[in-house]
Amino acid sequence: MALFRRGKADKADVDSIPADPTSEATADDAATEDGPYDRAQVTELGERLDLGSLWVPGITGMELRLELDQQTGEVVAVSCHLGGSALQLQAFAAPRTLGIWDDIRDEIAAGIEGQGGAAETRDGRFGTELAVQMPTGPGTFAPARFLGVDGSRWFLRGFLSGPAAEDDQQAADLLHVFANVVVVRGEHAMAPRELLPLALPEGAQPGFDEVGQDGVDAGVGPGDGDPAADRGDRPARGTDDLQPFERGPEITEIR
Repeated sequence: MALFRRGKADKADVDSIPADPTSEATADDAATEDGPYDRAQVTELGERLDLGSLWVPGITGMELRLELDQQTGEVVAVSCHLGGSALQLQAFAAPRTLGIWDDIRDEIAAGIEGQGGAAETRDGRFGTELAVQMPTGPGTFAPARFLGVDGSRWFLRGFLSGPAAEDDQQAADLLHVFANVVVVRGEHAMAPRELLPLALPEGAQPGFDEVGQDGVDAGVGPGDGDPAADRGDRPARGTDDLQPFERGPEITEIR
């Protein structure tokens, strides 16, 4: 299976966005708050794995997978797998003064309902969540949950699948991972909803898993059943990455 096992990681470069020293939190201060965190809120990488725009913590027994866009070869998502459940992570650019989760949530719900599924909002640990039933075949559905957090010029989306989608006890560890993610937005200009770039960790040795006949993971993901993905006409990375998308091959590194 495609995975990353945690090892000792080097510290990442400091985000070049100037931070207000009167408002910047120390690592101890940040630990008392409920994340996810902006890069300006933490002082070091710590036990997280540096994947470019996301610093992702690990917990015992968790496997970390990176998903690739088949057309471009770019890393488009991080997935944390634990106990039969999975948490997919993606971060996007957002306006400085306006959150986008409300609009994105409505768009995702409309897309799933348009495919014959169901979606409803509910209160969760990180605010409003979207609980969905995703169509997987004629008359069959898979439960899932979308999480969303608006940050400082970024938006972090989480996608829970497996038992954790419906069982809060099963979800607890993966929600802990989500809460301790650090988003590194960077100072470069990006269009709202553009996917923040992800990268292999330093020293990674990539390889492709045979997870499906065509090298594509056959499991349920946020893009299964997407008509655009089925036609193979997925647009360039950008706003449409916030819609359900086709999952790509997964690259493997074992530490």
